[in-house]
Amino acid sequence: MEKPAASIEPQGPRPVLGRESVQVPDDQDFHSFRSECEAEVGWNLTYSKAGVSVWVQAVEMDRALHKIKCRMECRDVPAETLYDVLHDIEYRKKWDSNVIETFDIARLTVNADVGYYSWRCPKPLKNRDVITLRSWLPMGTDYIIMNYSVKHPKYPPRKDLVRAVSIQTGYLIQSTGPKSCVITYLAQVDPKGSLPKWVVNKSSQFLAPKAMKKMYKACVKYPEWKQKHQPHFKPWLHPEQSPLPSLALSELSVQHADSLENIDESAVAESREERMGGAGGEGSDDDTSLT
Repeated sequence: MEKPAASIEPQGPRPVLGRESVQVPDDQDFHSFRSECEAEVGWNLTYSKAGVSVWVQAVEMDRALHKIKCRMECRDVPAETLYDVLHDIEYRKKWDSNVIETFDIARLTVNADVGYYSWRCPKPLKNRDVITLRSWLPMGTDYIIMNYSVKHPKYPPRKDLVRAVSIQTGYLIQSTGPKSCVITYLAQVDPKGSLPKWVVNKSSQFLAPKAMKKMYKACVKYPEWKQKHQPHFKPWLHPEQSPLPSLALSELSVQHADSLENIDESAVAESREERMGGAGGEGSDDDTSLT
């Protein structure tokens, strides 16, 4: 498998919160992300059961930041399969019950692109969307995929959705054997608004673990699904396959949270449907769509 370079010209370490211009992450950025995924100091364990652990971290800043880290042991799933699942946008539409709409917009380099993702939030909160610059790097038998928010002139915020901001979000996939791996999901997101405490608690105690388990089930079913759906089409491994138009970095700008409308939902009560566990598809483990 060809390994794309992290970037053509390393720019040196850049603090995530201080990024002022759009840049494709370099080797040092990937190393910093990996280090934070593996860090333990400053993280509070909120969930640990059946091979899934969740940590949260309070970020003391002048805006409400949500920072969460999830780790899951994946037996019977090779690291390269999990990597494919996270990249395969058509398959995500099958297994991600929270997705409203997702699509790739343009290619930046052999290992970076720009994409759109919108998702359902726990009722009765408003749904969110995001435009991100995503980059990826295979490292032997390990892999990293990470993103941060950018502004694209053709995709401004929509009136029916709240534009959230990914300060830094991504996955570290570490192989633990020929058919097993560990995945760490790290998200630092400004949801644009004051979220009620029940949302934060539910995210760490219920939604995050359930999403990880759903991802695991999707990974188990992926090889069979992929055999029926363009089995050799994997542009994340073979950049020459990418059908996306090229885009210059100068066309993008950093999406700062303070430039977006702030939505105060701190007083919103959890709906009865949410309490019963049936909203947004999260109350069901039906996997019939994965065939």
